[in-house]
Amino acid sequence: MNETLLTVKVAKKTREADATASFELIDAANASLPPFEAGAHIDVHLGDGLVRQYSLCNDARETNHYRIAVLRDANSRGGSAAMHEQVHEGRVIQISAPKNHFALDPAAPRSLLLAGGIGVTPILAMAKSLSQQGADFTMAYCSRSRARAAFYDEIRASAFAERVGFYFDEGEAARRLDIGAALEQAGSAAHLYVCGPQGFIDVVVQTAKEKGWTDKRIHFEYFGAAPLVSADDGSFEVQVASTGKVYTVGKDQTVVAALAEHGVDIPVSCEQGVCGTCITKVKSGTPDHRDFYLTDDERAANDQFTPCCSRAKTPLLVLDL
Repeated sequence: MNETLLTVKVAKKTREADATASFELIDAANASLPPFEAGAHIDVHLGDGLVRQYSLCNDARETNHYRIAVLRDANSRGGSAAMHEQVHEGRVIQISAPKNHFALDPAAPRSLLLAGGIGVTPILAMAKSLSQQGADFTMAYCSRSRARAAFYDEIRASAFAERVGFYFDEGEAARRLDIGAALEQAGSAAHLYVCGPQGFIDVVVQTAKEKGWTDKRIHFEYFGAAPLVSADDGSFEVQVASTGKVYTVGKDQTVVAALAEHGVDIPVSCEQGVCGTCITKVKSGTPDHRDFYLTDDERAANDQFTPCCSRAKTPLLVLDL
């Protein structure tokens, strides 16, 4: 089932840092936009089937516009290049309504927000929300340099500026975040929220687990993932439970692509196992999980998987489609 898209116009495009631009989006008919909560993202449709996810970084109380920020990635698969080169003020584009797979836990007595690079976008929205609530939180923003740190001046001028520490890899003030110390200072009841490059998140999450943080207290969202390539991949079969039909997935093919060839469409967005849009229930068989979305417990249950990137450990997967 196709989702209803929103038609928006780029009201403002701003250079926020080296290689980073923000885009303020308003309803093309000047109507209010659907509400959202901190941590939410939108799917931006750029034409020719190109869809990318960008976190909303503005105040969630603002209903007249959305704001996203995009890093120009030298290894772009098309999305960031299109945003920087083709999407300018005045252009009309289509987006999804906000989706939130990275929500704040309202029961958390304290929050630790860790941002790596462009991963600051959802973290910034969280900091704004927590500050408005008078909640207890601290934020650490790690970037290569001051010049690459988007929203630096905005954060320094914010009501929560004293709660934020900046950590730069380059320059005279170069210093790295002591992740272990930050986790210990947060306390045993705090919740962790981390977003950034895959390597940054992996280190933070692994350190937290080594220090006894449970999955329920660890929240993360990748904004991109390195492609997983394995020379050992082989073909396997998937069965659509509702029809009983069986289809072969080639060794260099995704489940989504294999099913699409036969008219079985699964909604996809990121195609990297990051966003969770394509999650499909598994009735039997064992998935080979290659996503960055499901928790360890969810993967262990083997009752769902991401067909955009995950494969099978068994010869056959029966899908609840």
